Amino acid sequence: MKTVACIVTDGFAPFEFGVACEAFGLDRSDDGIPNFDFRVVTPDPGVVQSKMGFSINVDADLSFAYEADLVVVSPVPHQYWGSVDDRVLDVIRAAVARDAWVLSVCSGSFVVAASGVLNGRRATTHWMYAQKMKEMYPSIDVDPDVLYVQDGRIITSAGTAAGLDACLHLLRQELGAELTNIIARRMVVPPQRDGGQAQFIANPLPATTSLSLAPVTDWMLDNLRLDLTVDQLASKAHMSPRTFARRFKADYGATPAAWLARQRIIHAQRLLEKTDLGLDRIAYESGFGSAAVLRQNFARVLGTTPTGYRSRFTCHLDEMRVPTPTPHAADASFGASGRGGPASASAEAGDEASVLVSVA
Repeated sequence: MKTVACIVTDGFAPFEFGVACEAFGLDRSDDGIPNFDFRVVTPDPGVVQSKMGFSINVDADLSFAYEADLVVVSPVPHQYWGSVDDRVLDVIRAAVARDAWVLSVCSGSFVVAASGVLNGRRATTHWMYAQKMKEMYPSIDVDPDVLYVQDGRIITSAGTAAGLDACLHLLRQELGAELTNIIARRMVVPPQRDGGQAQFIANPLPATTSLSLAPVTDWMLDNLRLDLTVDQLASKAHMSPRTFARRFKADYGATPAAWLARQRIIHAQRLLEKTDLGLDRIAYESGFGSAAVLRQNFARVLGTTPTGYRSRFTCHLDEMRVPTPTPHAADASFGASGRGGPASASAEAGDEASVLVSVA
């Protein structure tokens, strides 16, 4: 990915527009990060009014967007959702047709939806507008409980800061985990934020929400290679399995299985980038148990193979290191399984639970 076009129209949201500029428009070459040819475009060049009472001057029309590798769609006011400029819709359709990336921030998903490219796909938007999107576009599978959704090469994100999560998610696929971590550190944000929109919706919270699950998730991250179960994790949290699963989903916006699966993928990405370990050892260290299961999950989540990922994102050999082995399961402070090592062969199955072996 080399070229990025950010579409703005009257009523654009300044923060969400700034997210795109921050993620793709800054010069980070001093950190070894390749620059993008980033341009702000609009249907009619000139003054474009924001929804906050100030304006910007945009010199470029939509021509560049027809060739860009990524088209970013900024939010528009709700009164424009049903009357999006046809020229913008044509750009989005053309981007999808040529297999370019399309990324919307917050209610920018309504613009993408109006183009028709989301029909039959999964998408998200700000939780306040999710029901409206379902009503306007019943053929779209709207998920109001996540920070962002990627369906093919279309990424839709939830409100405000979730757009930044979506941008980092895309950058991770284009630049790799290590460079994306550098970008995130410069932004002073986590490279992979935990949670979903559910934690921001104004619903009554259960009485147990004052209890932090951070010690449990920290332990999970320190012991990715172990065969973890919900019963073990619930015991660590001093909760029943049912309460733990419900509480984890409320706090992190994902099931324990989905959350841990993502952490294992991220750890495997880092090992592929920063070490020369073989695939069997990386599978063991990240909790997948075998190279076959590692390949399966890379194909499902990242759309590539571990070898392909390594060839694209590996660091120089003199920067590689072999990680210090993590504690054996028998040495773990809590809930160590008798097997104490790689994930079992049951992880060969393709569903979410299999990614985590016995965590469901």
